[in-house]
Amino acid sequence: MSRPLHRGGGRFSPNSHGIWDDDSQMKDKLEKEDVDRKSPNADQTYLSIRQPFRFLLTDNSSSKHGLMENGFVSDPFSPGVLRNRHKRTLLLLRLSLVVIVILALTGSFWWTISITTSSRGQVYRGYRRLQQQLVSDLVDVGKLSLGSTRLKDLEYCSPESENYVPCFNVSENLALGISTGDEYDRHCGPSSRQSCLVLPPVNYKIPLQWPWGRDLIWVANINITAQEVRSSGSLTKRMMMYDEDQISFRSASPGYDDMEDYAHQIAEMVGLRNESNFIQSGVRTILDIGCGYGNLGAHLFSYELLTMCIANYEASGSQVQLTLERGLPAMISSFTSKQLPYPSLSFDMIHCAGCGIDWDQKDGILLVEVDRVLRPGGYFVWTSQLTSSQQYLRKKENQKEWNFVHGFAKNLCWDMLSQQVDTVVWKKTSKKNCYSTRKSGSGPSLCNRGRDVESPYYRPLQGCIGGTQSRRWIPIAERTKWPARTRLNSNELAIHGLNSDDFAEDTLNWNSAVRDYWSLLSPLIFSDHPKRPGDEDPSPPFNMVRNVLDMNAHFGGFNAALLEAKKSVWVMNVIPTTGNNHLPLILDRGFVGVLHDWCEAFPTYPRTYDLVHGDGLLSLEFGEKRRCEMLDVFIEMDRILRPEGWVILRDTATLIESARTLTTLLKWDARVVEVDNNSDERLLICQKAFVKRPAM
Repeated sequence: MSRPLHRGGGRFSPNSHGIWDDDSQMKDKLEKEDVDRKSPNADQTYLSIRQPFRFLLTDNSSSKHGLMENGFVSDPFSPGVLRNRHKRTLLLLRLSLVVIVILALTGSFWWTISITTSSRGQVYRGYRRLQQQLVSDLVDVGKLSLGSTRLKDLEYCSPESENYVPCFNVSENLALGISTGDEYDRHCGPSSRQSCLVLPPVNYKIPLQWPWGRDLIWVANINITAQEVRSSGSLTKRMMMYDEDQISFRSASPGYDDMEDYAHQIAEMVGLRNESNFIQSGVRTILDIGCGYGNLGAHLFSYELLTMCIANYEASGSQVQLTLERGLPAMISSFTSKQLPYPSLSFDMIHCAGCGIDWDQKDGILLVEVDRVLRPGGYFVWTSQLTSSQQYLRKKENQKEWNFVHGFAKNLCWDMLSQQVDTVVWKKTSKKNCYSTRKSGSGPSLCNRGRDVESPYYRPLQGCIGGTQSRRWIPIAERTKWPARTRLNSNELAIHGLNSDDFAEDTLNWNSAVRDYWSLLSPLIFSDHPKRPGDEDPSPPFNMVRNVLDMNAHFGGFNAALLEAKKSVWVMNVIPTTGNNHLPLILDRGFVGVLHDWCEAFPTYPRTYDLVHGDGLLSLEFGEKRRCEMLDVFIEMDRILRPEGWVILRDTATLIESARTLTTLLKWDARVVEVDNNSDERLLICQKAFVKRPAM
C-alpha cells in the first residue's frame, strides 16, 4: 500500500505498484504544479471561501503552515488539522456572539434608563428614530466642535436690560437726530438686536392664575414705583392700590363711581341700554389708545369684548407692560409718524381717554389713521378735559384744538352722536357716497389704489382716506355677530379668497391639534414642580397659560380652537411679513393680531407671554430663504416668554432637530414628539427655565 504523497516532498512509497503508476502520478503532479504556477491565487481564493476567519488562526512558527518533526510541511487540509481549526473557529464565533449579546443588552438597558428618566430627553417611537437621533446628535457635536461663536453658551444680559425693548431706544433715536415726537416711534437696526438672555428681576414671582391675576399683580414683576402709581392722572390709571409687594385694581376715579359706570355711559351715548348690548350692535374688538393700565379692557372682557391696548414705549411705569402682566391684550405702538401694523377697517371701536395725543397736530393726519383702521359704522370715543371744561377752553390754543377736531371729524364723514361730561362719541359713516357729497376741498381726499394699502407695515402716515377700495367695506351692524363671527359665512370667506370646505377642514385640524397639545401639556403643567427659586410658591397649578402668542397664525385657527375648547386665553395672532397675509381675515373673525417681521424684535416688554406657538414658522423663515439666523429668533422668543412659559413649534423633522439644538443654548427643557407615524412633521415642546439673578 502506498503512503500518501505530501506536498512539498519528492519521496515515493517503498511499496510501489509499478513505474507507470509512478510516472502517471508524477505526470499528474507536474501538470497540477504547472496549473498552479499559472494561477497563483487559486489556492488563496479557495482558502478565503472555506475559511473566512483564517486571519484569526495564524501560527507563530517560521513556516506559513508549520514544519513537522521530519522536516516536511504539515498538510493544512488533513482531517486532524481541519478539525482543530474548525474547533477554534467555532469557539471564537461563540465568544464573539456572547460579547455582542452582552454589549447589546447593556446598551439597550442604559438607553431605556436615559429615555425614561431624563427630563430633557426626547420622545421617539421605534428603533429607527433612535438611529436618526444618534446621527443628529453626532452632527450637533460636530457643529459644536467647530468652535462657532454662535453656538457657544449665551451670556445673561446686564440688569439694565430687564425691561428693555429693542427698536424703541428713545435716547439712541435722539442721538441720531430723530425728534418732534418721532423718537418714540419704532426704529429697528442691527444695533437693536440682542445676543444675550434677559433675566427677570431679583424678586420676580410667577403671575397669579387668571382671573385673579387680572386684579392682583406683583410689584417686583414690573418697572413701576409707588410714586408713579400715585401720580397717574388718567381715568384708568387711578383705579389701582399700591401695597408693599403687590398692586390691586379697583374701580374708583374722580368724576366716576367706577369703570362700570364709565362703560355704561359710553353704551348709552352709542344708543344702547348698557355695555352688554355692544355685541348685538356689532362691536367686538376695541383699540384702546393710551390705555392706562387696561381697566377698560379688563371690565369689558366679561362681556366678550376684546380690547387691544397700545401705548408708547416707557422705560418705567409702562402701561403696556402692566396691562400684559394682568393677562390683557397689549403691545407697544406709536403712530406719530408711521401707520399702525393693522389692516384697514380692523376695529369696531377706538377709545382714547387722556391718551395724551394732540389730534390737531400734523394737519389731522393722526385722525386720518384712526379713520383707516376703524370699520364702517364704528365708533371713536374721546374722553378729555378739552371737550367740556369751560376753564380749559378759555385758552385760545385749547379752543383752537377743539374746533379743529370737531370740524375735521365732520370732514371725515363722522357723525357726532353725543357729548357728556368729558366724553364725546363719533360714528364713522357706513356709506361711501358721503365722501363725494362733501364740499370741494373740504377734508382729506380718498386714497388711490396705489396708496390704499390694506395691510401696511410701519409705512409713513398717509394724508388720504384709506380703506374705501377694500371689498371688506361692510358696516359693523351688517357683520355676523359674535361668536358666530369666528366661523364666517361663505360670502365673507369669498372676500378673502377662501371656500367653505377648506375653511372647515382647517377648523377640524386645529380642533384636533389643540386637543393633542393639551394632552401633552397638562401632565407637565399640573404635575409636581420643583420648588422655584425665591420665596414661597403660590398654590398649584404652577403654570397657567393666559397670554398666547401665535407666531404664524395662518387663518387664526389656533385661536378659534382654543376658544372652542373653552380655554381662558387670548391670542396675539401674528402674520409674518414673509408669508401670505391673512391678517384681514383674522380680524374679521373677531380676533386681534398684527403684522411682524420676525428678523426684528417684537414690540413688547420682556416676560409677557405664557405660551409661544409657531406652526410652519421655521419653514417659512429658514426653509428656502434665510434673512436672519434662527438663533436670533429664538433669543427673541426667550425675551418675551415668561419664566416657566411654554413653546410649541410644529415643522419638518430636519428643522425641528436644528431648533432642538438651540434650546440647549437657551437652557430650555425640550422634547421632540412625532405628529404622525406617516408624517415628516415633528413637535418641539419646550419650557423656559426659571433662572433668577442673584441679589447684589
